[in-house]
Amino acid sequence: MRKLMTILAAGALVLALTAPAWAAGYKAEYKMSLRTSETSPWGAGAQKFADLVREKSGGKINIKCYFNGSLFADDQTKEFMMLKQGVADFALGSTINWSPQIRSLNLFSLPFLFPSYEALDKVKKGQTGQKLLAEIEKFNVVTLAWGENGYRELTNRIKPVVTPADLEGMKVRAVGSPIFKDTFAALGANPVLMNWGDALTAFQQGTVDGQENPVNVIIIPYKIYQYHKYITIWHYTIDPLILAVNKDTLKSFSAEDQKMIQQAADEAMAWQVNEARTGLTGDLASLNKLKAEGMEVTVLTPEQMMAFKVKCKPVWDKWTPQIGEEIVKAAQADMQGK
Repeated sequence: MRKLMTILAAGALVLALTAPAWAAGYKAEYKMSLRTSETSPWGAGAQKFADLVREKSGGKINIKCYFNGSLFADDQTKEFMMLKQGVADFALGSTINWSPQIRSLNLFSLPFLFPSYEALDKVKKGQTGQKLLAEIEKFNVVTLAWGENGYRELTNRIKPVVTPADLEGMKVRAVGSPIFKDTFAALGANPVLMNWGDALTAFQQGTVDGQENPVNVIIIPYKIYQYHKYITIWHYTIDPLILAVNKDTLKSFSAEDQKMIQQAADEAMAWQVNEARTGLTGDLASLNKLKAEGMEVTVLTPEQMMAFKVKCKPVWDKWTPQIGEEIVKAAQADMQGK
C-alpha cells in the first residue's frame, strides 16, 4: 500500500509539473445561467458567447450554458443572487428577472417609455446605462455587454386590441413582476401571474385569454398563433438582456483572458441583438410570418399608443420613485440627446 501511495504521489507531481500554467487556477467548467432554450435568439446568443470564449482561449476556458432555468429550478428571480454568490459564474439575464434585487432595472418596464430601438440604444450607451451598470457592480457582478429579449407585444384569442377599452376584463398572463400586474390592472385587464408551462396549458384550455412577450423569443418559437388569433404591436415595454460575470470569477482570469472575454461578449451580443430585432424592422418578416399563420396583426400608431400611456399614469406615479426619479429623468435626457 505504501508503495502504491508513493507511485500515485509521484504521478501527481509529474502531472503538476507538466500541466500548463493556467490549469492550476482555472476551473474545468464555468457555469452560465439563462432562462430560455438554446433555440431562441437569447439562448443562441449565450451559446455563441461560450463558443467564442472556448475558441479564443484555445479550449482553456470552457463555459457550459444551463438552459431553461436549470440552475435556479425555474425561479428566475433567484438568478441574480446566484450570480452574485458565484453559484453561477456567468449569466445572460433579463432585466425583468433581476429587477427584484436591482430596482432601477424596472426602468425598462415603465409602460410606453421607449418609443423605438434607437431610443433604447441611446439609454444603454448614455449616462443612464452607466448608472445602471454601476448599481449592478455593487452586488459583486460585472456587466460585459447588453443583449436583447425585445419589445413585449400582446396576443389574445378574443379580439383585436386597439384601445384601452378593448382590454377591459380580459384575462392576460403577465410576467410575475409587480409592475406588470399594476400596468394591466391600470389598463382594465385582469392580470394573471403564472409560470410559462402553466400558461401554455391555460391558453390551450382557453382559461386565460392573452399574454405579452417578444415576437422572436416567445411568440414565434412557442407557436402562440396556435392559441391566439390576434396580436397587437404596441411596444409597451422592452426587455434588455445583460451578459454579466461574477466579479471574483472575472478576477480569477489573467488580464489577457479578461480582455479576450470582453471581446467575445461584445461580438456575441452584437450578433444576438441583431437576431432579436430581425424581421421586426424593415421587411417585417416576423410579422408577415404571423400573418401567414393566420394571426390578425394590429400595429398601433404613436397616437394610439399614447391613449394607453395616459391610462398608465398611476403606474408611473407609483414606480418612478421606486426606480429612482434621477434614473427616469436621465433616460428621458439620453433619448433626447441631452
